[in-house]
Amino acid sequence: MLLNELLDLGEEESIFLAEESLQDLLDLPVTRQIMEEGVDWDRSILLEDIGIALHLASPEDFWLLLTDRYCRERILMNAADRFGSEATKRIMVDESAFLRALVEYYAIFMKDELLCESCGTADELHYAEDRITRLVDLLKPNFSCSDEPILEICCGNGLATQALIRLDLDPMAMDSDRCELCIALKNGLMNPQRSFVLDARLLPRYFSGRPFQTVLGFMVGLIDDSNWPLWREILLAAASLAEKRLLFTVYSQKEADLIAKEMGKAGWRGEVIDNQDSRGIYDQWVYKGSRQAL
Repeated sequence: MLLNELLDLGEEESIFLAEESLQDLLDLPVTRQIMEEGVDWDRSILLEDIGIALHLASPEDFWLLLTDRYCRERILMNAADRFGSEATKRIMVDESAFLRALVEYYAIFMKDELLCESCGTADELHYAEDRITRLVDLLKPNFSCSDEPILEICCGNGLATQALIRLDLDPMAMDSDRCELCIALKNGLMNPQRSFVLDARLLPRYFSGRPFQTVLGFMVGLIDDSNWPLWREILLAAASLAEKRLLFTVYSQKEADLIAKEMGKAGWRGEVIDNQDSRGIYDQWVYKGSRQAL
């Protein structure tokens, strides 16, 4: 795994994160408990400004990785003397590489059912081919570079992601529903190094600046008056990470108009596109936006 490479440990070495999800890394419930109760360790690797890996020899031999990089309190850094003074090794880790390693870790552990007690998501996936084809036709004119960094929010089980993959694009894809994403990972249809579970409103806690050229979301919603405040937060948080363009598909024109109005307030110049077909179900309306120059 990427974590083994970052820590310069052999693949035979077992590494476990103290926290069970990216979202838990924001509040660190298990890490706080470990710091209060203590743990017996014989070696350690200090990741400068990131965290620390503690080697535990009993009852099992493994490395326990603690990080407070995404927690506002930085409880590990505040206790650096406690761990750092006895560190066996100190290493500098690129933050973006560290996040990639975390994403891969949680995706693999989720797929292997190590983060849940039971799982009913082993069924095969049968994607709607006509929808993928329509999305390929919609997206093709907008992407000319396969290396362009892209974020797809609300990816679900990865159906729409397949359209991006067919265009030789390699998006970061995320959803708040662990089971939906797990289905795609188990079927080998999503890249575990680029697929993660998170509440989209929390994306700016993990990504700074505008690291993505494009942010996409397919069939976001359904959006109505009652849940619009929630979707507004989700879409604005995601849009804040885009340098160049946005593209969101929805079911109705009303939803697309709501998004267009809100993104206009946030500095985006956009248009609503009629993408209706005879079936009248998926991706019927599109909001496409570009960031206005200051």
